[in-house]
Amino acid sequence: MTEDLPQLLAALAWLAIPLGLAWAVWRWPAWRLRRALARPLTAAQIETLRRYVPPYARMDAALQQQLQQRVQQFLYEKEFVGCAGLEVDDTMRVAIAGQACLLVLNRPSRVFPELRSILVYPTAFLVPRREVDAAGVVSQHKQTLLGESWSDGRVVLSWDHVCEAARDWQGSHSVVLHEFAHQLDSESGSNNGAPYLGHPDSYRRWAEVLSRAYAHLRIEAMHGAQGVLDHYGASSPAEFFAVVTEAFFQHPWALAEDYPDLFAEFQQYYRVDPRAWSEAPQPEPGPVLHFSPVWYGPR
Repeated sequence: MTEDLPQLLAALAWLAIPLGLAWAVWRWPAWRLRRALARPLTAAQIETLRRYVPPYARMDAALQQQLQQRVQQFLYEKEFVGCAGLEVDDTMRVAIAGQACLLVLNRPSRVFPELRSILVYPTAFLVPRREVDAAGVVSQHKQTLLGESWSDGRVVLSWDHVCEAARDWQGSHSVVLHEFAHQLDSESGSNNGAPYLGHPDSYRRWAEVLSRAYAHLRIEAMHGAQGVLDHYGASSPAEFFAVVTEAFFQHPWALAEDYPDLFAEFQQYYRVDPRAWSEAPQPEPGPVLHFSPVWYGPR
């Protein structure tokens, strides 16, 4: 037995080599990510966040740092592709990443894990559509879009409309928030307005609150009454989730006032309160009443 010990040790040593290599290969992506995150954003990239992500300037220092790290991870993991002759530069990458990463603050380090690439058009783009009516007749047409989220790990955006949201955060549609909300929605396995929430009890409450608000929006849309939520959200539960996400980050005070239960659900899901990043709206003054003096008795 003692004589076999050197041979056994030698065999174990040889076995350790492939095991060590396998361990190194398995750990390599995590090591590269840590190395990428260790490099801070440049001064120019931080200025891009201030310019293109309006809430950034009003965040506290800790949340700003966290957003910078999420952006760094986004830039490391995702590929940007320019379309229709557009050359994607660093400003575009950081601006899109910054707006998208508002949705993943105060969460574990997963940053849209199924997303692989972002296709960027200079402006609104045309996509082919195929429709089949009730009689089975197939029609082909093209639809103009500002953005689109695909289940195969791609998001398509119009750069003009990314900039428009940055210029007028509270007055413009945010194509980034909308399309990346669809990416979060799909993490549960399908785009149905119910993203991954964890505990089953969370889904019961989510379905209860969102169903009630969704029905209310459909009634508003039917009667042409415009509130804080865009009527496009009444087209499907998936679009409702994306539209409410826009309102949550861009019009948090109005959403909290009109739909307090809905706001609370989204605050719990997104783990932030965007009201901290904007001034509370001043109440609109009521009508000015003019009273004539009343005299009692003789003048």
